[in-house]
Amino acid sequence: MDKRHLSLLCDYYELTMGNGYFAHNLHEKTAYFDLYFRQIPDGGGYAITAGLQQLIEYIENLHFDEEDIAFLRGKGIFSDAFLDYLADFHFSGDIYAIPEGTPVFPGEPLVIVKAPAAQAQLIETYSLLTFNHQSLIATKASRIVRAAQGRPVMEFGSRRAQGADAAIIGARAAYIGGCAASACTLTDAIYGVPASGTMAHSWVQTFENEYEAFKAYCQVYPHNATLLVDTYNTLKSGVPNAIRVFKEVLLPQGIQNCAIRLDSGDLAFLSQSARKMLDDAGLPFCKIVASNALDEWLIRDLLQQGAQIDSFGVGEKLITARSEPVFGCIYKLVATENDAGEIVPKIKISENVSKITTPHFKKIYRLFEKDSGKAIADQICLHDETIDESQPLEIFDPLAPWKRKTVSNFIAKELLQPIFIKGQKVYQQPELPQIQAYCREQMDTLWDEVKRFEYPHHYYVDLSQKLWDIKQTLLYKNNQQSQ
Repeated sequence: MDKRHLSLLCDYYELTMGNGYFAHNLHEKTAYFDLYFRQIPDGGGYAITAGLQQLIEYIENLHFDEEDIAFLRGKGIFSDAFLDYLADFHFSGDIYAIPEGTPVFPGEPLVIVKAPAAQAQLIETYSLLTFNHQSLIATKASRIVRAAQGRPVMEFGSRRAQGADAAIIGARAAYIGGCAASACTLTDAIYGVPASGTMAHSWVQTFENEYEAFKAYCQVYPHNATLLVDTYNTLKSGVPNAIRVFKEVLLPQGIQNCAIRLDSGDLAFLSQSARKMLDDAGLPFCKIVASNALDEWLIRDLLQQGAQIDSFGVGEKLITARSEPVFGCIYKLVATENDAGEIVPKIKISENVSKITTPHFKKIYRLFEKDSGKAIADQICLHDETIDESQPLEIFDPLAPWKRKTVSNFIAKELLQPIFIKGQKVYQQPELPQIQAYCREQMDTLWDEVKRFEYPHHYYVDLSQKLWDIKQTLLYKNNQQSQ
């Protein structure tokens, strides 16, 4: 894994099209691509964008070595001139992106690429896979963390992830979405996500009895003792043995930082019963951790039933986003430049309205109420447009243009930030804790109605009038040409 070279991690058609562009002298033609998604997972009201750091690292290291060129030459379809071009390849374009941890909505570009056509085409697959995966996990984590209502959530899913990369990078995305820690040690080593863990049932089974297992663990880790109490019988032996050991080993040392973990059974009933037993034993400070195939729905139900749980460990349903495991980002050409350097908008048309692209080089503004600081709507504009905050602004839903409203007394902030300009990185990537804190702050700007699980309020993502007119003109022209 440490020696992997990712330049060939692309769809084959990106190379065949690049070769074709080169053959027709179009490889240096400036092209504009948007990376965006069409639908929020789990029927939610928002998504969280993540994956930018990995895209930056990919672009900075993108090159073709001798083995890559030899492999491609062996395919027998690429010209020597194109292979020579790849041998000297370096990305020279511009990339704009919405910062990681930002709540985002369908139709708005998470990434905009302005680059020579062959270059812009070549980075399609990696751009998509990193944002598709991490945005999916960050979004799922955000939902689970919200369901926990302030209780810490640990990501426990490494062993159930679809491969090593999904475990490592998925834990990073889960942290952006709000998780407090991860069981994945390598994610801590690489990204600084706090590693967390307790014990497995095998620890308990290895000793002569449960009491000895708990006592041995507390002797080794007196300041971080979380005992797994469901190996044999949670309430008859697990909790009583934990109480005995805490009193014998920890309390004489003045240590009150301890916990038990429930990993099976009726977690609401067991946690309530365990809480009473702990309190009656004079251990009100002992925390209760719960795991076992949890997700946002089950966590919400447990808390509604009065479960006495202080924190959660969430595994497979988080790291795989099991309820809807595809985010659905797409990468579409939206403009090119002619020989005079003028931007020529391009559109893809479909009988499926949601698949009709929005043309042109764009920017995105998020509108916030001055009084509350809450986000009102996003407006996608032409790249050279500005919004006048002193004037009322009419916004509408492009998929339902009859739904209009006028907003005033707002602040407009641009979402897209320059990442690369002419191939040079100009963006200072924040540290991961900063990204998590930023995500938390931005989530606070969303109305609760947007964040609810069932039938969330539809957040407006508007097109400026100029952009709307350009899109309608291209649709009309295409319709006329096809008749």
